[in-house]
Amino acid sequence: MTTRLTVLTAHPYDVVIGNGVHEQLRELVGDDLGVMRVAIIHPPSMVSRAETLREPLMADGLEVHLIEVPDSERAKNADVLAFCWQVLGQAGFTRSDVIVGLGGGATTDLAGFVAASWLRGVRFVNVPTTVLGMVDAAVGGKTGINTGEGKNLVGAFHEPAGVLCDLDVLRELPAAELRSGLAEVAKCGFIADPTILDLIEAAPEMISDPLSPIVAELITKGIVVKARTVAGDLRETGADGSIGREALNYGHTFGHAVEKFEHYRVRHGEAVSIGMVYVAEIAHRAGLIDQGLLDRHRSVLGAIGLPMTYRPGIWEALAATMRLDKKTRGDQLRFVVLDGLASPTILAGPEERLLLDAYRAISS
Repeated sequence: MTTRLTVLTAHPYDVVIGNGVHEQLRELVGDDLGVMRVAIIHPPSMVSRAETLREPLMADGLEVHLIEVPDSERAKNADVLAFCWQVLGQAGFTRSDVIVGLGGGATTDLAGFVAASWLRGVRFVNVPTTVLGMVDAAVGGKTGINTGEGKNLVGAFHEPAGVLCDLDVLRELPAAELRSGLAEVAKCGFIADPTILDLIEAAPEMISDPLSPIVAELITKGIVVKARTVAGDLRETGADGSIGREALNYGHTFGHAVEKFEHYRVRHGEAVSIGMVYVAEIAHRAGLIDQGLLDRHRSVLGAIGLPMTYRPGIWEALAATMRLDKKTRGDQLRFVVLDGLASPTILAGPEERLLLDAYRAISS
């Protein structure tokens, strides 16, 4: 069964979820917009799938370029970005041409920023190949790269023309990558849709099978949360006085600091899992959530098989990185926390003692 969700932003687009939906790429590329060239940006592991996507496009007379970039976060830097620009320039890409991001979240982040920056913005389509990419990076229009100072510090909001989430690719997904992606799904459960948590708790043995109907349902529910959230606050301004899109950063402030300290050798979802337990400890110590909800973080994330503790003795390094987080205002740290299940809020300027005690709680 195929599910089609519409992201109702200023420029609406569809997210298609199902088996074999890669075949809809030609439709998304379009043939009535003057498209002559397509660039498929992909990691080495996706070269065969990139060739499969390329063939029908070329059969329709399009000029298709495959741009291979490094795996994972190693793709998200200025040197790789410049390499992609060079390929586009040499191929003569114009504003009517299209970029395709094929791969995990790092690849779609990079491809989106290539599209946002080339000629000040060209169309792009995301074809995520991991759970993490499907439920997080590919939907929402956030694009970007990392710098030596932190993750995703350079980027742009640039919405895709469409997203194709082909569940067939999950059969090739390593178990650790599946768990990493499910961290972002669990996040959606904590901030917006508790039925996600119920599903995980009810059938923990099924969520380790990427082809199970439970995993497909979890992915769809996660995308629904992401689509609804970004539709109401694309640029993370919280203009109506609510937390808005910032809610999606639950667990990410501490998680990004962990990723940077580990030189991106830990998976994004693993770091976010640790980050969610960290902010749950903060919220509990601040009197915002009870012990039961704190414990539920550990039970849900433990059921998935995700890490919930981190190494001791490096607080100052982590704190320094968090001060560069995108939610920081001036010198005031701000954390997305819960004040109840599915009730996210911002905790601004918490006391250093509270932050340190929460760190000790997850590193003891």
